[in-house]
Amino acid sequence: MSAEATNPSTPVPVVPTAATAAVAPASVRRKSRPRIDLRRLGRAALLGPTARDRLPDAIGHVVEAHRAHHPDADLEPLRRAYVLAESSHRGQMRKSGEPYITHPLAVTLILAELGAETTTLTASLLHDTVEDTEVTLDQVREQFGEEVRYLVDGVTKLEKVDYGAAAEPETFRKMLVATGSDVRVMSIKLADRLHNMRTLGVMRREKQERIAGVTRDVLIPLAERLGVQALKTELEDLVFAILHPEEYEHTRELIAENAARTADPLAVVAEEMRGVLREAGISAEVLIRPRHFVSVHRVARKRGQLRGADFGRLLVLVGEDADCYGVLGELHTCMTPVVSEFKDFIAVPKFNLYQSLHTAVARPDGQVVEVLIRTHQMHKVAEAGVVALGNPYASGTDATATDASADGPGAEDPADGERADPTRPGWLSRLLEWQQAAPDPDTFWSTLREDLAQDREITVFRPDGGTLGLPEGASCVDAAYGQYGEDAHACIGARVNGRLATLSTVLKDGDTVELLMGQDPASEPSREWLEHAHTPAARIAIQRWLTTHPGGGAPADEPAGYRADADFRERRGHESGPGGRPQGADVRTDRPGAAVRLAGCCTPVPPDEITGFPVRGGVVTVHRVECVAVAHMKSRGRTEIGVRWGESTACRVTLVAESFGRRGLLADLTEAIALAGGDIVSATVEPPSEQRVRHTYTLQLPDAAGLPSLMRAMRDVPGVYDVSRTQNQTPAPRLP
Repeated sequence: MSAEATNPSTPVPVVPTAATAAVAPASVRRKSRPRIDLRRLGRAALLGPTARDRLPDAIGHVVEAHRAHHPDADLEPLRRAYVLAESSHRGQMRKSGEPYITHPLAVTLILAELGAETTTLTASLLHDTVEDTEVTLDQVREQFGEEVRYLVDGVTKLEKVDYGAAAEPETFRKMLVATGSDVRVMSIKLADRLHNMRTLGVMRREKQERIAGVTRDVLIPLAERLGVQALKTELEDLVFAILHPEEYEHTRELIAENAARTADPLAVVAEEMRGVLREAGISAEVLIRPRHFVSVHRVARKRGQLRGADFGRLLVLVGEDADCYGVLGELHTCMTPVVSEFKDFIAVPKFNLYQSLHTAVARPDGQVVEVLIRTHQMHKVAEAGVVALGNPYASGTDATATDASADGPGAEDPADGERADPTRPGWLSRLLEWQQAAPDPDTFWSTLREDLAQDREITVFRPDGGTLGLPEGASCVDAAYGQYGEDAHACIGARVNGRLATLSTVLKDGDTVELLMGQDPASEPSREWLEHAHTPAARIAIQRWLTTHPGGGAPADEPAGYRADADFRERRGHESGPGGRPQGADVRTDRPGAAVRLAGCCTPVPPDEITGFPVRGGVVTVHRVECVAVAHMKSRGRTEIGVRWGESTACRVTLVAESFGRRGLLADLTEAIALAGGDIVSATVEPPSEQRVRHTYTLQLPDAAGLPSLMRAMRDVPGVYDVSRTQNQTPAPRLP
């Protein structure tokens, strides 16, 4: 039984919270259906089931709200769901002293007013039956079909008896996985939490704060990402009242003082706009949208002293998309626009489905009035988000199918555990991917909160025209793991908008990102990547690699771009020669027994003048003395170690060939390398840029003396205009 149900013999009186006790002035209340008298509904619920040929009086408000959005809906599933829920919960009481059935009724009414279809409402009425009564999921499936069973199962909590302290995070994990297949699961959970928050005053203070904290960190961000603004704003105000009661009370007083003023600048500007649009022949509705408490609080912190126009915004509703731009043109022509405030979320919708034009106009007294312009359909989606999408399994005109007694279209055998939901947003797909790599409940719970705190998203473009959604502040490291998963361990760099960039580069919305992948299977991530990983997927993948490779990864005290362990090892097993040196790296050091690695930034070969530096793990990296990494490490006081070439003249070297694009060029280059005695260890060919192609080859040569002739042979290939050894020209930027 959930914490909201209690023994009927010990009812607990209702103690309103600051949120429920505060009464906003009539002028700032959002126009909506009157709040339902839960006690009256409770008395009706106690009367029990009614005759089969009529609906129970207790769900009359639900039916009225549902019919407003779906006039042709089949109400029989709702009747049967109510009968089962009422009979199952009969005798259970909420801590407020009301019959428990009032809770699923209130949750269902919230969803009905948002426009949820019948299947969602049916599951909402039953959402606590499996958790708190003897009803089973099999019984739900038998009576209402697989879709309703799936939704009820998705919101059913895991038992603390089985999971202990991990019950809450694992319940949310289960719920999110279910949401990945059907977003209606989270719609029900959000409505459930909203009603519980409305009645949270019966709980002891510490429990109120704990529930409000989870609501703030998890449920509100999820409501934002799913676009359900109507639920998000009320949840924000309720949390605000519990966690910051003094600031809430101060904000309430500000709103009350503003409502008491006789002059309302918003009303004046609204009337001016109506006149402008009438003269332009544009049919539009102009409404005043009062800000909710948290919004007023944020504006007050940003602007200091509030004026009348700061307490709300104007909403202009039109019929067609084109009318939105027509309204914008008229307002900017006839009124004084604040150009810096313009945003077009119609052409480029937000990641949570939101579409609207944002602008602002200035009054003669200096007050700025914010204006939202959208169609009626955009407004419905802005308020209800995914709830407005209806049944994700129906297609075409059946998108709001209401038959809850049959399996939904596209519903697969539940045994396979997956259902394809076309409405699943990209951020949810990424969340589901990284949660699989976080088996520990504490890691999942903390990472989930961090992930949801990143409430803004950017879109970057790949060279092939595809897109990648990332949270604001993401770097090239995040883009690499977002695109390639754990294969991103081999990423060696990036181009951002055509220019070479470090992997730590922070990306902006609209950037084009080309990730440069090394071909060496021994490539590994740098420990420093963790400092630049903004997404859970990247952090978890890097941390997991570092955990399974103790001592691996680029050392934290070595600059990016000069990874001391980036020598190119053999594809076959990475065998080492005598003394622990990689094959082909015949270098002697003044530190007996130390493993030697040739630096990948300059790939020295005999008879280059060389020097060495110790890194973690007892390894000595060998650089050409003119390598810029050498100067960098000397400036930081790194100790040099004497190194010299051994007797073997075999070497491994990395060459870069710059060429013009033409058919057969790659084949001709590889043939020239083979004829000159070179063995290709790895190769990459970057996408053409302005008809130019860049090839990178790591080659094994039996004798370093043959390197000059090999490079000449490559230059002689038609179309090749330069061949050079890899050599960084400028030091890597200092990492923060």
